[in-house]
Amino acid sequence: MAYNKVVIAGINTSELTVLKEEEKIALLKEIRATGSKEARDKLINGNLRLVLSVIQHFTGRGEDVDDLFQIGVIGLIKAINNFDLSKEVRFSTYCVPMISGELRRYLRDCSHVKVSRSLRDTAYKALQAKEKLTIKLQRDPSIDEISAEIGEKRSNVVIALESISDPVSLYEPVYSDTEDNLYIMDQISDINDVESRMDELTIRDAIRGLGERERNILYLRFFRGKTQVEVASEIGISQAQVSRLEKGAIKKIKTCL
Repeated sequence: MAYNKVVIAGINTSELTVLKEEEKIALLKEIRATGSKEARDKLINGNLRLVLSVIQHFTGRGEDVDDLFQIGVIGLIKAINNFDLSKEVRFSTYCVPMISGELRRYLRDCSHVKVSRSLRDTAYKALQAKEKLTIKLQRDPSIDEISAEIGEKRSNVVIALESISDPVSLYEPVYSDTEDNLYIMDQISDINDVESRMDELTIRDAIRGLGERERNILYLRFFRGKTQVEVASEIGISQAQVSRLEKGAIKKIKTCL
């Protein structure tokens, strides 16, 4: 999808702006304090590139891109309405699962692939629980938390969700801005989510084989949602060093896998 040439839902993507994280938080505070429609519109417009980035992973199935974009914007608006400013979570990190969830529900309801009624019902309950828990916890819930919420076995929830989703790489970027990249792994809330998709012993051994500083950087980046600049400030090294150590750690894990 070429941002400088594509017009989607009447919007010229080359004219879209990208807000910095501090600008997003400032607008959210203004919206909460005054209900400003101008601030809300500015925040929505400043995150449309994020919506475009997410919907790229749902194209190629015959759906109209304009429809996907509009559904993605609904997910963005839900994220704006439910984001908790008291939590230490990046707005972009919180937005992606909300937008993806809205798109998955749309595609599920319009899917031509036949899935058994029982699986579809379980998946529907799991998605509802996931959205509820995301709002409550301000992060993507684990499979165990979703299972407990709907009273289903973990294995049943995994199978149901897999039946309505496409496999993707944990290291696939879902969003890039001028400051940082956001990967699918950023949306994983704990190690159990990773273990549900790959060999448990291999991933544990790979992480155990990393140095203490590498493990700490991955924890701060992918589990605490911090930017490379924030991590660098916290552990007392440069952003360039954080970037190099992070890439090296991920490369080591990918090599083991």
